[in-house]
Amino acid sequence: MAVITEQAVTSADKTFFQLRSDIVEGVISSGSKLSETELSTKYQVSRAVIREAINRLEACHLVERRANVGARVVSLTPAGLIQLYQVREALEGMAARLAAKNMSDDEIADLTSLLDNHFQTVKDGNSYYQEAGDLDFHYRIILGSKNQHLIEVLINGIYHLIRMYRVQLGMAGPRVTTAFDEHKHVVQAIANRDEELAEILMRRHILYSKNNIERKLLQS
Repeated sequence: MAVITEQAVTSADKTFFQLRSDIVEGVISSGSKLSETELSTKYQVSRAVIREAINRLEACHLVERRANVGARVVSLTPAGLIQLYQVREALEGMAARLAAKNMSDDEIADLTSLLDNHFQTVKDGNSYYQEAGDLDFHYRIILGSKNQHLIEVLINGIYHLIRMYRVQLGMAGPRVTTAFDEHKHVVQAIANRDEELAEILMRRHILYSKNNIERKLLQS
């Protein structure tokens, strides 16, 4: 599978990617107010560039605007998680089903190789961090669906909001090794071209992930 990367064509793109990453990673806290003046100083760009970045972040659901408040980073909440993961479970389940049908043998071999690399990260059981994009197991399967509408909704729509929950709340602790095992089972179903099983396993995996993150949110 070809490596998929986002190219920062302009300084505005570069600022958007950096700001998006800082929000997803929690460098900029969830729920925090976004000041164009402060951000323009921090990222050393004009307020117009920051304004454009904030508009793009709003389009990918990482930022929300409220009357008399302005732009804020979205808050990570149990209610928000449940609604997001209901959609994620259905759509990524469909993606896994389609991937079992449409991925080439070489793409499946690449996916297996990716998991082998991930094993080096998870074998100590402390963390399962995946970079965004082509190094992310879920991203690969979404692309493997070969359904452009599904890719558009998941990758350009809610992917980074999902990552925000995953990175800040779901990639550490005792769930690490079980999540990795679930990934392996999904890949095996895809390799066996078992469309129904691939969907069932993916949906179950995302449900378990939701339950894990929800517990952490309720404890915080």
